Amino acid sequence: MTTNIQSILDQLGVKANNAAFSTGSSWGGDANAESLESFSPVDGKLIASTKVATTGDYQQVIETAQVAFADWRTVPAPKRGDIVRQFGDALRANKEALGTLVSYEMGKSLQEGFGEVQEMIDICDFAVGLSRQLYGLTMHSERPNHRMYEQWHPLGIVGIISAFNFPVAVWSWNAALALVCGNVCIWKPSEKTPLTAVACQHIIAQVLKENEVAEGVCSLILGDRTVGEVMTNDSRVPLISATGSTRMGKEVAATVGARLGKTLLELGGNNAIIISEHADLDMSLIGAVFGAVGTAGQRCTSTRRLIIQESVYDVFKEKLVKAYDQLRIGDPLDQNNHVGPLIDKDAVTAYLDSIQKCKTEGGNFVVEGGVLTGDHYSSGYYVKPCIAEVKNDFKIVQHETFAPILYLIKYKTLDEAIALQNGVPQGLSSAIMTLNLREAELFLSAKGSDCGIANVNIGTSGAEIGGAFGGEKETGGGRESGSDAWRAYMRRQTNTINYSNTLPLAQGIKFDL
Repeated sequence: MTTNIQSILDQLGVKANNAAFSTGSSWGGDANAESLESFSPVDGKLIASTKVATTGDYQQVIETAQVAFADWRTVPAPKRGDIVRQFGDALRANKEALGTLVSYEMGKSLQEGFGEVQEMIDICDFAVGLSRQLYGLTMHSERPNHRMYEQWHPLGIVGIISAFNFPVAVWSWNAALALVCGNVCIWKPSEKTPLTAVACQHIIAQVLKENEVAEGVCSLILGDRTVGEVMTNDSRVPLISATGSTRMGKEVAATVGARLGKTLLELGGNNAIIISEHADLDMSLIGAVFGAVGTAGQRCTSTRRLIIQESVYDVFKEKLVKAYDQLRIGDPLDQNNHVGPLIDKDAVTAYLDSIQKCKTEGGNFVVEGGVLTGDHYSSGYYVKPCIAEVKNDFKIVQHETFAPILYLIKYKTLDEAIALQNGVPQGLSSAIMTLNLREAELFLSAKGSDCGIANVNIGTSGAEIGGAFGGEKETGGGRESGSDAWRAYMRRQTNTINYSNTLPLAQGIKFDL
């Protein structure tokens, strides 16, 4: 394993060094600064280390980005799109290596690691087309011989703060769109997964260098939350896109809002699947199990709750228990395994605490949890996916635990099921399994799911880049990726042109001199 991973690190240009930041192909950092070490949750081994950025490092990155923006915004959007296309091609060439590193550093299955890189490729393809479609509207003026229209301009520097669970894909969602819109980017990745970020920076920096793009268009800065706090307080960064917990998002929103900056927030989820009596139960089982145990329950779209109609409750519960008995837990680089480790010790502690709180509130575990031990689980971060029968108003059920804990809730009527689905503070992803057209349409109507994502006959987890991704309530309200999410990275400007030889005022106001 170590030799294989080392060869992958070499291929991607990742090595132990004193670098704490990059403004492109240039790397820097204080050799005496604190080390940022990355340990794999797969086996607990040290992969490599970098450095934590200093305040001086941050100032160098931001000043370089400011200079770069002045030029980058003048590059025609289709040309910017072509550079992003080349980045997508570079990702294709490095998909296996980068996907493997994602799996090893973060702990998700190898197939999910490859899938994450594919998401990056897909958003690059989307952004290339978008670079020729940054449309504004033309409006009719009430004044004669006047023309009104709107156009969109880049904001400037986009600060991207990403989480460990999707260590590279969410950055690319933001960066690909921000770049074609004419912005420059500064990426602060999770301190738990710095090496995948370093690898991505090497890949995109090479593309930018080949196109003779100036330093500072796409920058990386490593460190803990202190670095993120400096960036969120910086008025030179007009947009902060942050992915993480609701607690973190509230702090970012308050800080950036105080300086009247913009935020794009992707926060917690507490996602439910409604299992109707009209559902295809075998198909529903696949969606429910993958949604609950994929990435060891560490997706913001992970399925936390199953709301099951009482007439099929016992049958479906039995199917779930049998399916969980067949789950293979272990090294995520072994494609025979379904479930890998949690990210670290804190995640294991949160998992165990949630199980205990659920039991204290009266939860009945039909599949027990626990931490796995033995040679195959040497990191200590492997846990058993578990299932508990609960009530929706349990405090622990209202809370998002980033772990493979699935809650079962029984319902009688669809109106009751929808109320249960909506009855949590978060509003990211939701789904209903039903072959009844009326149920499906009601779930998708204004009286149905209150989430940003609502699916029929697929699970809550996984999203295509063509649609805008994000949620409501404590999920933060942000939208990334497809549809018109690009508008978050630009400022709207309304233009009125008077081509007459008089100056009439709007609303018929007279002002004669």
